[in-house]
Amino acid sequence: MSSELFNQLEQKVGNAIESLEMLKMEAEELREENARLKQDREEWERRLTAILGQLDEVEGETGNTE
Repeated sequence: MSSELFNQLEQKVGNAIESLEMLKMEAEELREENARLKQDREEWERRLTAILGQLDEVEGETGNTE
């Protein structure tokens, strides 16, 4: 094999390694974003449940006075 073929192979391997590193970093960022979004969703669910509970209390009080 000529040294030019080795250089091309070396360059392609280097590019592949760089691509893999970038994909790993992107995957980690997506995992972190997913965790934040799950946390946000849980907070919204908790708040909505509290609001629905308050509405149920108001409806219960209204129903008792009628």
